[in-house]
Amino acid sequence: MCAMSAPSFPIASLLPQITASLADHPRLVLEAPPGAGKTTQVPLALLDAPWLEGRRIVMLEPRRVAARAAAGFMARQLGEAVGETVGYRIRFENKVGPRTRIEVVTEGILTRMLQDDPLLEGVGALLFDEFHERHLAGDLGLALALDVQAGLREDLRIVVMSATLDGERLSQWLDAPRLTSAGRSFPVAVSHFPARRDEALESQVRRAIEQALAEQPGDLLVFLPGQREIGKVEAALGHSPALGQARVLALHGELPVERQSEVLQPDPDGRRRVVLATNVAESSVTLPGVRVVIDSGLAREPRFDPNSGFSRLDVVSIAQASADQRAGRAGRVAEGVAWRLWPASQRLEPQRRPELAQVELAALALELAAWGSDALRFPDPPPAGALAAARDLLRKLGALGQAGTITETGRRMLRLGTHPRLAAMLLAAPAGPLRAVACDLAALIEARDPLRQAGDGLAARWRALAAFRNGRVPGDAHRGGLAAIDAAARQWRRRVREDASAPAELDAHVLGDLLIHAFPDRIGFRHATDPLRYALSNGRTARLFDDSSLRGEPWIVASELRFEARDGLILRGAPVDEAALRQAFAARFSTGDHVRWDADRRALVAQRETRFDAIVLDARPAGRVDPAQAAGALTEAVRELGLDALPWTPGLRQWQARVQSLRAWMPELALPDRSDAALLATLDHWLKPAFAGKTRLDALDEATLGEALKSGLDWSLRQRIDTLAPTRIAVPSGLERPIDYGLEHDGSPRAPVLAVKLQELFGLGDTPRIADGRVPLTLHLLSPGGKPLQVTQDLRSFWANTYAEVRKEMKGRYPRHPWPDDPWSATATHRAKPRGT
Repeated sequence: MCAMSAPSFPIASLLPQITASLADHPRLVLEAPPGAGKTTQVPLALLDAPWLEGRRIVMLEPRRVAARAAAGFMARQLGEAVGETVGYRIRFENKVGPRTRIEVVTEGILTRMLQDDPLLEGVGALLFDEFHERHLAGDLGLALALDVQAGLREDLRIVVMSATLDGERLSQWLDAPRLTSAGRSFPVAVSHFPARRDEALESQVRRAIEQALAEQPGDLLVFLPGQREIGKVEAALGHSPALGQARVLALHGELPVERQSEVLQPDPDGRRRVVLATNVAESSVTLPGVRVVIDSGLAREPRFDPNSGFSRLDVVSIAQASADQRAGRAGRVAEGVAWRLWPASQRLEPQRRPELAQVELAALALELAAWGSDALRFPDPPPAGALAAARDLLRKLGALGQAGTITETGRRMLRLGTHPRLAAMLLAAPAGPLRAVACDLAALIEARDPLRQAGDGLAARWRALAAFRNGRVPGDAHRGGLAAIDAAARQWRRRVREDASAPAELDAHVLGDLLIHAFPDRIGFRHATDPLRYALSNGRTARLFDDSSLRGEPWIVASELRFEARDGLILRGAPVDEAALRQAFAARFSTGDHVRWDADRRALVAQRETRFDAIVLDARPAGRVDPAQAAGALTEAVRELGLDALPWTPGLRQWQARVQSLRAWMPELALPDRSDAALLATLDHWLKPAFAGKTRLDALDEATLGEALKSGLDWSLRQRIDTLAPTRIAVPSGLERPIDYGLEHDGSPRAPVLAVKLQELFGLGDTPRIADGRVPLTLHLLSPGGKPLQVTQDLRSFWANTYAEVRKEMKGRYPRHPWPDDPWSATATHRAKPRGT
């Protein structure tokens, strides 16, 4: 193979600076717009760097299409085949040889490399391409790499490359130099192509394509959310006369390699092309000849789906940075146009949000446990609540011990490279046909539903797959969907080294008996009187559809579950055999005495209960309530009934408002959060000890509640609260008057109020202040009869500008009270004048 002539890229002039910077500093942030050549030119330029010492360069590429394309382009520049100097590794595909020095890998591969060999033997540089996409695995890979560099490999070079990123922020966070390359682009005219009323997306796209083919030169690149929408647009175009000789091509990550390669090359016959692409075409791949971009403004991105317990791909609006990058694809070879299919009035988020903030984190939590440290540096830290929930799930799956350390099962789950739920099921399945069925289930759960209408039973979906394998496709099934699931199941069988095939038929409970290992928190037991209602092992309840194929099953497991305020709704599930459940989870069945709150009787009851996790299978009276268990049960009662079930007094509510107000006014005090939400979230910490020895909810008095609320505050801090936010304040009349504190609906403090008769403030020039002088009181100035005359936070202005009018009006109404001409020098009083004066 001959080397291709070296193309000229805008980044070429920057390559010496990149090499020199990495000689002096082990980290670098490189900003380069699409078309600059960073993906294919930087790795080649670094091959002969002295600091590399002949070691390999590993470049992380977020997408498989881009990984293959980048490796292929670099190999052609060297006149070699992929797998020689340049190779790639992606899921289920490896084209790396003994001479390979540049490896282009996808995100999961890099994580495995780091976990398996933290020293990264033989690797001299890690390049993170298209980092602006902020995939979770990319963030994790960078965090792990930084940890390796800091503790084990000071000589390891790390380069973060991006087309649209806040480079300054990232370079400061990394403590790294920042270099910026020019791009190569021609002007692009951006406009918005309006939709018609109630028009489907595929119809709007078809109109835009037909108009662009008629009015504009060059190839068309159409951005759509996913394969489903690509298929709909292909069908909508049909045999449209407007297409003429133009070819319609699809581009997405699931295409066979040869089909992807075809899209990345010009048409051999010189015909115009209409490329229907997902966001794989946003960056890292170059489509020759594109002069028109038609952008739906949509993408499928991972979002946590509480129904399934997984992160699913949802159709969402893209960020402005992505819209700009997509439009730029029209200006690679000449002037172009970009038509946006959303209203010009619609505002997009500036940057793409990191996946870390919006996906399920069980896989991340397992990776962190395997790494043995949480002290990793992430560009944006993982949300604490989502991480805690993920670790709780991993304990149920057997991946983590109670102390949070990874188990041997957890390590085996990691090696499978899938969601921990599915990995747990694959590992639990016995070798042979049942493990092959588990592979089928993993493929079915990861895929879109292959049936148009099949109710809530997973069995119908598996039977459709079995029929497809025997050459029959049910009438309500998608042949393409079943083919993709069958292919994925074969990949899983290879991954788990299972030679057996799934049987043609299954007993009723087989699917459920496997699924319990993936969804141990969603095992359900039928209600005694309602065959559609189930108690779940996680403590919640759920219902079946009225026409459910699972109706009446004693035990089920839900693979998809829509959580609702009262009962969840079971969307997908399978029946479970109790004998299999007892064999798999014997330790989770228990019998013992339990104390719980009876809402109807508003009292605690003691029962001897047989349970599976949180499901009560049998309950019988157990006699008197054990005080040792009562505190927890009473705390749960408050959790159920709400804080208003406690003996609040106006004084305690005032204390709560004072603390919350000081938290806002004087954050340096670091007072604990005592909002209702925080109190409910921490009941076990502050309220449960107050119930010690009590067996009734009304046994808690206001004094004990007050002390419980103040727990965690030492004496000096309590004194500071009383000093900075006093309950009463002395006024010039010589008396003390109460200050009223309050909170808004959003928890922010209201201005504190001092209601006082006007005559009691004679002689006082300035508004009284609290919180070390930071907060003025809002004065409600009252008449002698206690009626409001004025509300002000500026007493001096009131005396100077308003008092004369008030005096004129009030003097005749309250003649026995003093109304001096000069309130500044008058004596304050709370009394009327003596009779006869």
